Formats: sequence, structure tokens, C-alpha cells
Amino acid sequence: MKQNPRSNRYTASRGWLAAIVLGLGGIAVSFSWERPVVSQARAEVEPAVMQAQAQRIAVIQKVAPAVVAVCMRGGQGVGSGVLISPDGYALTNFHVVQPTGPILQAGLPDGVLYDAVVVGIDRVGDVALIKLLPKEPGKPFPYVPLGDSDKVRIGDWSLAMGNPFSLALDFTPTVTYGIVSGTNRYQPPEGRGLLEYTDCIQIETSINPGNSGGPLFNMQGELIGINGRGSFEKRGRVNSGVGYAISINQIKNFLGHLYAGLDADHATLGAIVQTAAEDAPLSQMVITQMLEESDAYRRGLRSGDQLVSFAGRIVTSTNQYKNILGIFPKEWRVPIVIRRNNERMELLVRLMGNLPQEIEPGKRPVPEKPPVPIPLPGKEPRALPPSPAAQLYKPKKGYANWYFNELERDKLLSAFRKHGDFSSLAGNWTLEGQYQRGEQKGNFRCEILTSGEEPLVKMLLNASYELAPLKTSDPALLREPVGSGGLMAALYHYQRLLTQGPKGFEGECAHGGHEPFYPFPLEGPPPGSLASLRVDCAVLRTRHGAVECKWYFDRKDSRLLGFETYTTKDSDPCEVYCHDYRPVEGRLLPHRLEVRHGDRRYAVITVEKYSFSAPPR
Repeated sequence: MKQNPRSNRYTASRGWLAAIVLGLGGIAVSFSWERPVVSQARAEVEPAVMQAQAQRIAVIQKVAPAVVAVCMRGGQGVGSGVLISPDGYALTNFHVVQPTGPILQAGLPDGVLYDAVVVGIDRVGDVALIKLLPKEPGKPFPYVPLGDSDKVRIGDWSLAMGNPFSLALDFTPTVTYGIVSGTNRYQPPEGRGLLEYTDCIQIETSINPGNSGGPLFNMQGELIGINGRGSFEKRGRVNSGVGYAISINQIKNFLGHLYAGLDADHATLGAIVQTAAEDAPLSQMVITQMLEESDAYRRGLRSGDQLVSFAGRIVTSTNQYKNILGIFPKEWRVPIVIRRNNERMELLVRLMGNLPQEIEPGKRPVPEKPPVPIPLPGKEPRALPPSPAAQLYKPKKGYANWYFNELERDKLLSAFRKHGDFSSLAGNWTLEGQYQRGEQKGNFRCEILTSGEEPLVKMLLNASYELAPLKTSDPALLREPVGSGGLMAALYHYQRLLTQGPKGFEGECAHGGHEPFYPFPLEGPPPGSLASLRVDCAVLRTRHGAVECKWYFDRKDSRLLGFETYTTKDSDPCEVYCHDYRPVEGRLLPHRLEVRHGDRRYAVITVEKYSFSAPPR
């Protein structure tokens, strides 16, 4: 009987399909038009394939011991995390620790359940830092290095690890492998401004409930993100194959805040930025509204200005602008470039906060759908003994954990005291030298008198001034000399910090996390870009009387680079930049002070002599 040609083609197609499928299993296939013929010859695997597989397995074995199963006390699983330091600090999601409370437990692949405590939280960015307590004092934990998420590209391979559905009773993490399917993604808040994913990494690497807070690795075993959200089918928890990880570079901006036990907040500019009119190029982003109380407004930003770049990144769309803005903590200063009337200008602006400062009792923001703990077999709720982690928790309004703020504050001040211990010099101070204001020069003298009933500051700088810093709350008097923003108050607080430390500030003395600081050059032309001035600093915040201060310490050597003194919240501070440190009686002190207020230099003061008197008894 004559064979049908279409049947022949069909038989051939089936033969090729068999060859492909069986070839994957290492079996070579040959066939004729009539029927496929299978041989037992082993297929050769490309060396590059085997090498990639070996590398992937090696990376998994290397990082898996640091993957954390985050649990309620008693072992009920709620999410995942990853250790980032040998002393037990681990990253996870805020929405993972929210149902656990500040005292929790965490399991590692060694099969051990460790006591743990919440250190710091970022409710907007959905990040939390926890600390595991070792079973043996001093024994280091396994941990992973932080990568650079700005280097992640679409198509890169990635590894997601965690404990989805609490599948592993011994806390051995589940591993999934896939590609990065998108970068710089924006995911709007889940509700009330919380859980906003900005500039995040989109992955095809499968994640499911329980993976929240777990690590996303590149193929070098570097942590590039924290998994937190997924796209699920609306009618059930069915994974559609798309997940989102908070980029590690965003988390790095907040790590100083988290280590300091802060309840961190994200930034806003104080302006609405939108695409220009329809007849303008689509890439133009324009300021359409401004808050007059914002620092951006005080720096000169106005409606109608075109926003060219933000913190060094070009802005061409609303989505891109939200992504860039969302990776910064509130109060950070960042350079922005604007264009007005075809003139390009660079401004250094302080960012505002995202969350309301005062929240009514009983109305604290919470995610719309907090996760439900997944009970493990044999882990039914029962009365639990006190946790040793409770000793590492101190509640205080405005902080996630005041214990760790005190810890980081005292570490910072201890490192600062290596440059000089001034605790025995709590008497009167006198600074003498010269000042220069523009073309004007003259003698400078400042007396900080603390031996009387009330402290008093006297200053000679072009004119004579006198201030009783604790007797007045009048901002106009506290800002003297006129134009300085409050230089006398600033130097009074400086002397108080050096001589009394935390006990000298009854209102507050707290670690403020990490921020960039921008010391301007004293001589020469202005910098080519403001970003070139940036120094990463640890921040201390103090409040005494009616004045608040921020102190900036170089993270490399804990030297005080400068400080800002605020007489009112919504006004420009007196900025003092410390230069030319020299020894004075065995202690280092700055001998050149640049004083700035707003966008202008007020004066440069050269201190030729420091004098100290004995403190009152």
C-alpha cells in the first residue's frame, strides 16, 4: 500500500522529538522514516556545561549555611532571612517580623533553632535586621558577602533560597534557579505607604510564601537582594513565576539605621515631578508642585523647573523618578541637577520624610495582609520560658530597639574619644584667632562660660554678641550672629558634646544611622560636582534646651567632620565644618572652622589658641 507523505513527515517529526527528549537523558537516538531506532551509545556532555553545574553546586554549598528560617517563638515558620555578619546579624522582611514581635527564633541549616531579637526596621522598604544569639559565646555564624545590585543585568542567572511553606523541618533551605527578568522595577505600596518596592529586581527564579525575607544570590555567591513579593494569581496563592527582590544597594543605604535600632523612614523631595506637556519631549520631567516648607524649596527649586538628574542618575520618566527617590532615607542630602531657562544648575537638597511623624494611638500603619504563621508538626503553641534575647530589647518611642541604638552610640563615641578625652575639661573654654567674611577680616574670640549658674556664650566677630543658651527659646536670638544660623549656640553644644557626652543632652543623644556629608574646600575653585565632596559618615543626634544638633563622624576613623545646629525644625541650620586638626594638650582639635548657612559661606574662622579653665566643683 502506498505510504502517505504527510504520515512520513509526521513519523520523522516524532523521531526528532524523541531524539531531543531522550538525548537529554544521555541516550542517542537514530531513526528511519518508518520507525525510530534507539541505540545505547552515551552522549558526550560539553565540559562547559559540567563546569557551570559544578560552579552552581559549589556556590549553593557555600552560601546555604547562612540562610535563615525565621520563626515565631516555639518554631512556627513565618519566613526566611540571611546572615550578613559573623556576630549573627541577619536581613529579612519587615512583614516577616511583624507577626513575631521583637523576640523571635531563627533556624539554620545546622538544624538548630536560635533565639533572636529584632534590631531595626524599615516599614516602607519592607526590610528588617535581626540578631541571632549564638549557643556558644563567641562562636561565629556563617555569613555571606554583600554584592553590588547595580551590576545586575537582565538575563543574569540567580539563586533564591529560603524556606517556602516551612517544608524543611531541619531548616535546610529550598533552592530555586532562574534568570533576572527585569531591573529597576517599581512596585507600589501594599497599603498606607508601607511595603513599597522601589528600584527592585524582578526574577523568574521561583519564590513562594515562606520565601519572604530570603536571599537572592548572583552566581558568585554574593547577596544582591532580599526576596519579598511575588505576582500571584488573584483567586489564590498560585505563583505566576514573577518575583521581586529588594536590591541590596538600597538596603546598604539603610544598614546604618538598622544597626542603630531605628524605625527608619524613606525620603520624599517635597515636590511633585511629572512628565512635561504633550508637546514637549517625553523624556523631560518637570516640577509641577512644591511644598514651601521643604528644603528643596529653600534651595531654590521651583515649579516649572526641569529635573535632569537625581543623586547622579538621569531622570526621564515618573517610574524612574520614583525608583531613584525610594532608595534613600529621609534627611539625606543628595545633589540634583535642574534646568531653568536653558540654564543648568546643581543643588544640594535635604530630603523630607515619607511617613507621618505622629501617629494616633491605635492607628499605627500595618500591612493590609500580614502573613499567617505556618505551624510545624509537633510545634503547637505552649507556654514558653523567658527568652535570653529579651535582654537585648529596650522599647522606646520612635525606635525599633533602643538597646542597639545605645550600643552603636556608645561604640561611636568610644572611637571618637581616641582622638582626645575632654571629660576633665568641662569648665570654661576660650577660642581666639581670626575670621574672614568675604573681603572682611578681623579678630575672633569666643568664650563658653559654664562655671556660673547659667551657661553664657560671648563672641567677638565683627561685633560683640552674648547668648544665654538655656534662658532663651527665641529662634532669632539663638541664630546670632545674624547670618550664621546660630554659631554661638553651635559652639556651646560642641563644647558640651566633647566634655559631657550623652549625659550633657537631656532631650536626646542617639545614633542617627549613616548619612553622606559634603565638606566644601576652604580654598580654590568650587568643585566640579557636589558628588565629589561626599564622605560617608556616622551620625549622632542630640537635643539640649531648644536646640537640636546633628554630628557627622567619618566612618573610616571616627573623626568629627562637622555638625549642624537647628534652632527650629523648618529652617536652615548653622553648618560648621571642621578642618586642620592639630594637637592641643594631647588632644586633637580643629584649627579652621568653615561656617555655612543656607547656600552661602558665612565665615572661615582660624583658631590660633584654645584655653581651658578648671571645671566648677
